[in-house]
Amino acid sequence: MIVVDTNVISYFYLSSDYSELTEQLFIKTSSWSAPMLWRSEFRNVLSFYIRKKIITLQAAIQIFETAESLLQNNEYEINSVKVLKLSQESGCSAYDCEFINLAQDLNVPLVTMDKKLLNNFKNTAVSIQKYIENY
Repeated sequence: MIVVDTNVISYFYLSSDYSELTEQLFIKTSSWSAPMLWRSEFRNVLSFYIRKKIITLQAAIQIFETAESLLQNNEYEINSVKVLKLSQESGCSAYDCEFINLAQDLNVPLVTMDKKLLNNFKNTAVSIQKYIENY
């Protein structure tokens, strides 16, 4: 199992420079988890794609439902105190620290392409490429 952030989920379901890498990640490890926050963040990404007319509403609904299935039973509520401490110590957003907190609680890596997380949480956060190569 790994924790993935919303960007990784987005790369998996929406065309991007990282989509191919994310597919390789899924082949390597298909058990993905995330804090409940991923839902709101991903809905926001999808709504942006709808507004820009990149995808239709129906496509967005289908993508979201497929992502929900992938993360079913692997979504977690997060401890606010821990998140706030991580945010204060690192300077990262509370949103990002929810993913770090979950990875630390589950004792698994957070797979992300977020440079700030990769720099501030070297023992928890790992890039997609590094995970594919080293785990």
